[in-house]
Amino acid sequence: MIRVEALCCGYDKKDVLKNLSFHLKRGEFAGVLGPNGSGKSTLLFALSGVLPIRSGSVRINGKEISRISMRARARQMASVPQKPEISFSFKCLSIVLMGRYPFLSGWGGYSALDVEKALEAMARTETLHLAQRMITDVSGGEAQGVLIAKALAQETDILLLDEPTSSLDVARKIQVFDLLKQKNSENTTILCALHDLNLAALYCDRLIFVKHGKIVLDGSTEETFNDENLSEIYETDVRVSRHPVTGSPQAHFVPGFKAASSVHGHVLGRREPVSGGNSSDYG
Repeated sequence: MIRVEALCCGYDKKDVLKNLSFHLKRGEFAGVLGPNGSGKSTLLFALSGVLPIRSGSVRINGKEISRISMRARARQMASVPQKPEISFSFKCLSIVLMGRYPFLSGWGGYSALDVEKALEAMARTETLHLAQRMITDVSGGEAQGVLIAKALAQETDILLLDEPTSSLDVARKIQVFDLLKQKNSENTTILCALHDLNLAALYCDRLIFVKHGKIVLDGSTEETFNDENLSEIYETDVRVSRHPVTGSPQAHFVPGFKAASSVHGHVLGRREPVSGGNSSDYG
């Protein structure tokens, strides 16, 4: 479904992604994880066609992404950005209806079916009560929910999401990921960039870890989510145990503050990196 080979891309003259290769099969629910500045968002920009590719290739259903028109691409993939910057004043329903744009014919407006699909998506994301409110007047979390509804209204086979729940409280995060899991059970392929390791382990079947612009680990959640791997990638002490209800692996971060004694007393707050990481790596 999505095949990435030797992908290199970035901003200005700097490559952020360096020789990335992976294949995402139909129906997979994969999480992209890694420290800040590792290239997670850049990868999603490249896959969605927003960021030009310098070398390598991205193929969607066997076709090079640069050869797919924007409208045809929007019929196959929907994207939810990490930090939506919305400065224009539209009603939330109008925003969700934009997800139906790829299906408009000629100069015709939105059909009754388009409106029905948009309202259904808002109901599924519990944003229906925002339909007549201006997007600029709702909270960041509410706006994020509206953009997720827009992506669902597109009815694509592929969903690309960049930190889709970063502005949401715990209950809303679970609600959104329950919905994504349901979409995945309907054979929707999902690639989601996340910082929340435990949320990823609860819902994703596959984890792709990116660091310094390269894939350092790729495999099933059960294979990859362990003490050694997480401690090495995040350069801090991580312990993994099982979720008491689902049995999914869950990460626990060990505080690194230690008390050091000296001739003149005690010095608190000194943190020693577990694996000798450089603080600049966290960018």
